[in-house]
Amino acid sequence: MELFDLLRKRRSIRRFQKKPVPRELVERLLEAAFLSPSSFNRRPWHFIVVDDREKLKALSKAKLGASGLATAPLAIVVTADESRSDVWVEDASIAAEHIQLAAFDLGLSSFWVQIRNRIHDEGKPAEDYVRGLLGIPSNYRVLCIIGVGYPAEKKPPHGDEVFEWEKVSHNSFGQPWKKPGDSSVQ
Repeated sequence: MELFDLLRKRRSIRRFQKKPVPRELVERLLEAAFLSPSSFNRRPWHFIVVDDREKLKALSKAKLGASGLATAPLAIVVTADESRSDVWVEDASIAAEHIQLAAFDLGLSSFWVQIRNRIHDEGKPAEDYVRGLLGIPSNYRVLCIIGVGYPAEKKPPHGDEVFEWEKVSHNSFGQPWKKPGDSSVQ
């Protein structure tokens, strides 16, 4: 699929078919993550592939907004060793996005569950909940969980409404960027 076509059509999906994701496709998702750039090539990430139904149900309770993991046949927990890089958030985020784009390209759907800086319940960090559930060492931070599977819902592609040209400046903040087809702005 052509990149811009993929970017328009990929949408977050939170309801999945019960069909498992084949191991070959999981390995392709991981390959996409490994191909992502990282600062000074430090590659601080560590990925936890979860396909155990009980663990997926438990992960769906990590925080408000994670319930879609209960129907996902697969989750990839994106963690990073913060001692390896001061920009572990950025490095792990790029890898997570690569997973989502690859999932769509492979005929799957996905959604992002933010874990870092989120609350599980009663003030307990979602990160601590996930760390305890999956036995993640304390030097690894939990960025997010990517739910993956075959979609049980369909969403239309993004339209032109996503283009917020007023949020683009030219050469300095507040100087309008000439929108495509706009001859009034110099």
